[in-house]
Amino acid sequence: MGPIPTPHRQPEDAPESYVGLDSESAGRRARERGWTTVRALPPGSIITMEFVVGRLNFEVEEGRVIRCWLG
Repeated sequence: MGPIPTPHRQPEDAPESYVGLDSESAGRRARERGWTTVRALPPGSIITMEFVVGRLNFEVEEGRVIRCWLG
């Protein structure tokens, strides 16, 4: 049996720092800081609940991030 892979680490970043930014700037900043997946969603979106290491989720309303969370 092969070795168990070591999970990737998430960037050391504060999700709340993205709230209030326009969605394009927030996405660009997140990728620069090392997030591998950035997902922008409208309020009330139905989404899957699996946790993905390296993913940052934005809830975007009228072009602005109103909520941000990991996974």
